[in-house]
Amino acid sequence: MNSTAIATSTTTLSDQDKSTLRTAAYGALSLMAATGTPHVAATNGSIALTSATGLVGHVLAAKSKDIQLKGKTVAELADQVLPALTSAVHLLERHDPAEADNFRGTVRIAVDAAAQPHHGEPGPATAEMARKIIAALDAAGVAGADSGTVAAGPDRPQLQKALDEIVASGFAGITLRVHDERGEWVGSAGVSRLGDTAKPPTDGHVRIGSNTKTFTATLVLQLVAEGKIGLDDPAAHYLPEFELDSRITVRMLLQHTSGVFNFTGEYYEDGTVVPGIPATTAGKEWVDKRFETYQPEELVRLALSKPARFEPGTGWSYSNTNYVLARLLIEKVTGRPVAQEMQRLIFGPLGLSGTVAPTTQTELPEPHAHAYYRYEDAGQEKTVDVTSHNPSWISSGGDMISTTQDLRTFISALTSGKLLPAELLAEMCAPHPTGIPNMGYGLGVFVQDTGLGGTVVTHNGGAAGHAALMYSTPDGKKTLTATLNYADDAALSLAVPFQQATQRLVDEVFCGGQADPAQPTD
Repeated sequence: MNSTAIATSTTTLSDQDKSTLRTAAYGALSLMAATGTPHVAATNGSIALTSATGLVGHVLAAKSKDIQLKGKTVAELADQVLPALTSAVHLLERHDPAEADNFRGTVRIAVDAAAQPHHGEPGPATAEMARKIIAALDAAGVAGADSGTVAAGPDRPQLQKALDEIVASGFAGITLRVHDERGEWVGSAGVSRLGDTAKPPTDGHVRIGSNTKTFTATLVLQLVAEGKIGLDDPAAHYLPEFELDSRITVRMLLQHTSGVFNFTGEYYEDGTVVPGIPATTAGKEWVDKRFETYQPEELVRLALSKPARFEPGTGWSYSNTNYVLARLLIEKVTGRPVAQEMQRLIFGPLGLSGTVAPTTQTELPEPHAHAYYRYEDAGQEKTVDVTSHNPSWISSGGDMISTTQDLRTFISALTSGKLLPAELLAEMCAPHPTGIPNMGYGLGVFVQDTGLGGTVVTHNGGAAGHAALMYSTPDGKKTLTATLNYADDAALSLAVPFQQATQRLVDEVFCGGQADPAQPTD
């Protein structure tokens, strides 16, 4: 994200934010023009937009510079514009609610002006499009009231102490966002970049690793709700080109019960390791190949060339391959890239302006903390900045980028029923035994027993020096999201401190600082 910004009072919008506002506002006019009288809509609507005041007026006045509209049909335009309207209101709500109201009001006036023909009433198509645009603005306002900024809660020294101690255990930096009955608490500790003193940005972008799986599973279940996928259908029905075992269902992919080999390598109980692609456990080989592009089909075919871990449905084993297959399934049934479907069904409706499904994109939007990788080369230990790399090596097993705020909005919306019908949400959160103490796995989420009679819905993830935590009570009312930056290595040296850190935070937030003595702490 370009750091060039405009500021009014305490409100600062990045170039990407401004582009979202312009795309949303002028896109709304494009939709009106496409369904009505083009000249009238463009003229009357544009006058209304350019007459806006304040920060919104300043942004919309520069209409010709960066409006991103690529659709050729009304449906294609709507797929871009309606989510952009939601995103625009959300990002303004976070900065200045008054400007969000200004934007909503301005677009309403512009749409009303664009809908007026020379004589008579607007046609049915124009009236319906106006209704959809207004509905998108109204829905964003309601969602913003539910998930926008909460007044700062009381000082919580125990949370800050936990962050400081987590950094002392070996992490470069950490940020934490907690929403509960005491309000919102946001804090950070450590450094954004090795050698500097600045703390990590509290809502910076980070590679969220396997939290990607929760987004992907949610998207599959949304397509189940749309009737495009059958949860208990054989996956081979949708992806015949891979000649999958016909017993493997879509549910098994999401639940990690397919038995399919993990393309990043399998680790067996007897200590045997069967390597896959050069992942972050490969040391210098991963560093040297970190900008290579891997096709999802390539990763799947590698996995299928290896022996299955067990017969379908007879065990549980975490495999990134399951979620690359889920991604390919999404793209097969929709005919669109997974990033577009994420935007249509999750990012847009929730206003997740800081979340990206990058596929092969190497850079992170600003601001962000830096990620590192430590490895041995010719007998010498080296540490390199790997913030930029091509995440196609992990694909939909863990390639996404997000922020603590967006993760909080997402997990709260998911668990409170805003993204899935009740019956599918129940399926998602029904835990299957994993062999991990106090931890079951549903469909893209872990269900963890807190040890004090409660449960949390969660997924965590790490990806080459970045990590993210995402926890929620089953009703979505209490959430914990966090990001970490550190020096990763082939030996996974920080694996135990990472487990201890997550347990420490869960105990503090969900158990009132009272860990069950029977609960493991690592």
